[in-house]
Amino acid sequence: MKIPTFCIRLFTAVAVTATSAAVLCASPSHDAPIDMVELEEFTVTARRPMQDIGVQKTTFDSIALKENIALSMADVLTFNSSVFVKSYGRATLSTVAFRGTSPSHTNVSWNGMRINSPMLGMTDFSTIPSFFVDKASLLHGTSSVNESGGGLGGAVSLATAPEMDKGFGINYVQGIGSYKTFDEFLKLSYSNRHWAFNTRAVYSSSANDYTYINRDKKLNIYDDDHNIIGQYHPKEKNRSGAFRDFHILQEAYYDTKKGDRFMLNLWYTASNRELPMLSTDYGEERGIDNRQRENTLRSVAGWRHARSTWNLDLRAGYIHTWLGYDYRRELTHDVWSTLTRSRSLVNTIFGNATANYYPSDRWLFTVSLTANHHDVKSTDRQLAAGSGAETDIGYHKKRLELSGALTARWQPIDGMGLSATVREETYGDRATPPIPAIFADWKAVNAYAGKTLLGLTLKASASRNYRYPSLNDLYFMPGGNPDLRDERGWTYDCGFEFEASQNRLFSAGLSATWFDSRIDDWIIWLPTIKGFFSPRNVKNVHAYGIELKGDASYTPRTDWKFDLNASYSWTPSINVGEKMSEADKSVGKQLPYIPRHSASASLRVSWRSWAILYKWHLYSERFTMTSNASSLTGNLPAYSVSGLTLEKTLRFPLRRATQSAQSKTLDTQLKLAVNNLFNADYLSVLSRPMPGTNFEAFLSLSW
Repeated sequence: MKIPTFCIRLFTAVAVTATSAAVLCASPSHDAPIDMVELEEFTVTARRPMQDIGVQKTTFDSIALKENIALSMADVLTFNSSVFVKSYGRATLSTVAFRGTSPSHTNVSWNGMRINSPMLGMTDFSTIPSFFVDKASLLHGTSSVNESGGGLGGAVSLATAPEMDKGFGINYVQGIGSYKTFDEFLKLSYSNRHWAFNTRAVYSSSANDYTYINRDKKLNIYDDDHNIIGQYHPKEKNRSGAFRDFHILQEAYYDTKKGDRFMLNLWYTASNRELPMLSTDYGEERGIDNRQRENTLRSVAGWRHARSTWNLDLRAGYIHTWLGYDYRRELTHDVWSTLTRSRSLVNTIFGNATANYYPSDRWLFTVSLTANHHDVKSTDRQLAAGSGAETDIGYHKKRLELSGALTARWQPIDGMGLSATVREETYGDRATPPIPAIFADWKAVNAYAGKTLLGLTLKASASRNYRYPSLNDLYFMPGGNPDLRDERGWTYDCGFEFEASQNRLFSAGLSATWFDSRIDDWIIWLPTIKGFFSPRNVKNVHAYGIELKGDASYTPRTDWKFDLNASYSWTPSINVGEKMSEADKSVGKQLPYIPRHSASASLRVSWRSWAILYKWHLYSERFTMTSNASSLTGNLPAYSVSGLTLEKTLRFPLRRATQSAQSKTLDTQLKLAVNNLFNADYLSVLSRPMPGTNFEAFLSLSW
């Protein structure tokens, strides 16, 4: 199969980079047009990566990850994909859900190690700074089985990556924004032919006291005779929302250049976050302390051994998390009553071995084994009834989770690929039945129409999948349900990917996927007559829909470039089980907090050293009740939010390139970000108003 554009773009990028460096070093004028070298077209014959046969995958480029350095991965996913990001606001819980499923149906890995909370089963993306991520991708639906089981909706893969042979480098960024927000970023790096070291640090703090119109409250307007003549919604501030987050990441890599690479990654997080008061709370901020603190260490060590026909990847890791939540109210001056004091301690040991074997250029066999051992202690201190003494309630559980998979991939002819995976998982003393998955794709079109290269790939896949309950599902007190059954279901999808490109002038892509999932024994937390929530197995959920993705790049001149990306999802997720009682009105209704429609788009225009980016996302109406009641608190209106970023890059030559040394430059970038450009009044979660138009300015220095 001929793929000329890959090499053309690579060669063109190298030529542009070299020419740009020469021009900037020779002249202090940073807006001078850059000369281009016109290259003759050539072709290279190659096959697509066999690991991606039939896979539905979204990969984020470095621009999307670093567009606004202050963003978390929750914000990156919001504006660059159509997955649903449920957010309580900046520096508060933000979760991700695929294809009409819940956040616990999304597997998340960092450098190959799963980082979902064993207690909650989900991941808080607000605690993952995009500054710490070099590679990010989404695996939709069935495609997640290649990585792990349990991802009924999909999986998010995050990773760091070394840059070899770069010498010393320093990058410092200072951000100042609305609501007394300060963000600081530092990256120190050194690499030579064999070694690479990176140290990254992030410190973010904010009063987070934005104003909003409180739609949950009404105040009366009186005339001179104290008669009510009208009402209005008051303007209030976000109360008790301040936060301080600190992250530090240490990376070390060693490459023997003989097929072996070693890595070590250490990531420490310390956060102290106040949880904002609800818009329905009439209390005073000074009389409430509602706070969550977290200290987490994630560590991964790995060794990759590669040979001509096989490779072996070994990884081991450890996660330690201390999580504290306190809710106190002031009774009288400086006399506090602790209503909730929750402490959680999690220790996880991780191990993975993956081997790939290529008996020929048309076959690939993969064997993988993953182990996670969780030790979780969760306690909540309460006053004992009658005695006034404090007592701890909770649970302390250990669980070993094993997952093994065997995959065979085959390309019978050029342009066609077939793949089959069988996965088996155990947790504690239970085991899931075998989890099968099959994939197929076919490059139906790969030809030139004039000077335009056209490509059309057809894809299809199907899988059986299981997700076992989280530890909180089983043992949380009060409410845990040890009798829960595994969630299980079948998922099917099919679609196409279309590509068109013409030399360096333009490239465009469009993909469409239809998916259908039927999941039995879906776990959902429901209220009980005892006054607390408890998880139950809903009989059956039917989640189906369409995913669309498109991108285009146009370079009319050497100093101009236009990039457009867009995505859309239609995701009905319907409870089709049997009624639990005569009063049950949930059957046939959309599951709570899952929008039927979600979309995002971004347009970036670059001219010489200037760039402007417009981004937008939309979520349709979401229901807060299983009955889909359209009461005052039963649904959240649809909303769309836009953002705008303007940046200017200046490059100052410090030393010109010679035959024995590379050039040295100081890059300065000035950036202004406008969030919620049109001051949308919206809610992502009930009684949690979001900020209006706000600003943040950044100064970045890189050497």
